Amino acid sequence: MFSIYGMSGPVFSGTLEELKQVRQLHSLRGVRPIASEGEEPGVATGASPPREEAIHAYQEMLHHDQERGPLYRAEQIMQRQVITVAANADVAQAWRTLRDHHIHQAPVQDETARLIGVVSERNLLTALNIDDGRIIDSLSRQVSDVMTTPVVTAAPLTDIRLIATLMLDQDVDGVPIVDDNGHLIGFVSRSDILRAVVADPPLSLWR
Repeated sequence: MFSIYGMSGPVFSGTLEELKQVRQLHSLRGVRPIASEGEEPGVATGASPPREEAIHAYQEMLHHDQERGPLYRAEQIMQRQVITVAANADVAQAWRTLRDHHIHQAPVQDETARLIGVVSERNLLTALNIDDGRIIDSLSRQVSDVMTTPVVTAAPLTDIRLIATLMLDQDVDGVPIVDDNGHLIGFVSRSDILRAVVADPPLSLWR
């Protein structure tokens, strides 16, 4: 399942198909994250399960000491050390945080550490004048003035193929991962998914 978190807290929780029908998504600006999910992981909707013979043949091709097992949950590939930005931080400070940690976006939290949005380089550039990576001039703006909110999140047990689908459908580069209480526990980016797919030893994306 997926959820949407905004300034007033959680405003939606449901499946990917239900999420696509939520009108709020059409007004989201820039990149957004993702959060809670309650569904059991498994094969993506509409996918045909492989035949037992095919599974057996595939497994025979793998070295048993290299096979790390099925990979299909957000918790298996997410970044657990999440860099966050405070909603009341100024935009210049937020830009330096992204630059110092070599990231392109970060979840935004309020003073109670509640997830309320996500801020990206593209958001910050609406209030900053950057030249060769250095801040030349900045407007008097806080992160809360330019961030994307509400933000879409996913649960740790979310199938990574559903997350990838969401990224493509909504043109987002990352999804925050939250637990059942809405606490931020990780972040999945496009790079995380790509690294998982090309990882050596090989990873299986199906059971």
